[in-house]
Amino acid sequence: MAPPPSLTGRKDGVITEVLFVWVARFAIFAPLLVLGWLLGRLAIDGIARIDWSFITDLPSRKAERAGIWPALMGSLWLITLTALIALPIGVGAAVYLEEYGRQSKLAGVVEVAIANLAGVPSIIYGMLGLGLFVRFAGLGETVLSGALTLALLVLPVIIMSTREALRTVKDSLREAALGLGATRWQMVRRVVLPMSIPGILTGAILAVSRAIGETAPLVLVGAVAYITFAPDGLDAPYTALPMQIYDWTSRPQKAFLINAAAAIVVLMVVLLLLNSVAIWLRNRYQRRAY
Repeated sequence: MAPPPSLTGRKDGVITEVLFVWVARFAIFAPLLVLGWLLGRLAIDGIARIDWSFITDLPSRKAERAGIWPALMGSLWLITLTALIALPIGVGAAVYLEEYGRQSKLAGVVEVAIANLAGVPSIIYGMLGLGLFVRFAGLGETVLSGALTLALLVLPVIIMSTREALRTVKDSLREAALGLGATRWQMVRRVVLPMSIPGILTGAILAVSRAIGETAPLVLVGAVAYITFAPDGLDAPYTALPMQIYDWTSRPQKAFLINAAAAIVVLMVVLLLLNSVAIWLRNRYQRRAY
């Protein structure tokens, strides 16, 4: 005797759900396995090369004497300046769009522009930085030009993530603050922003993670592959770890490929340290907010 149609449909639904769960698991773990394999290969190839002299020495044409100090300091200069430039501008733009100009036509145009800019290839930002900062503004091929270019690159990420964070604050809290006599700015500064800091820091983590590994914009705005000194000011020439890695991987000697693997490991460690600090701050403010 055939089972009732309702039981057959329920059984088919359970099978479909189980298949979907396994497909979703595969979609999660397959990229993680590939990433783990790649990182494992890099660690095996490069970790033996990492020592204090590798970090503090200057680049050299001899692989066994080459170091990453100028590139490491250049990356730290770039990331610090990029965060100092992009975060205030990005958060301010998001606050205006979400709290002040939500219904205006200008906000709608800016919102569409930001959404489109988020998908622009990074090489286009490099061309924009070359024309706007290096040539038009006369800043030259300096660390400031590179930081301004990377700030443009990560601004859409910061603005969009900050707007999402601001939307998580309930309107009842805004109305309560305004009902108690607070101005709109006092409401934003004392109620909305403190409760949005965890989400804002999440956007900052994503922005820094993207900026620290970019190479294409830096090539166009003047980052050099070989330099024997670290930046000592905003107008100094510079290089960065991605540029140094690119230079070493383009050479045929195996020793330079090992150096590139070691530099990638150092770059990953720097990225993890910066992200750990941001995650710690996010969790701290999240406990305060709730």
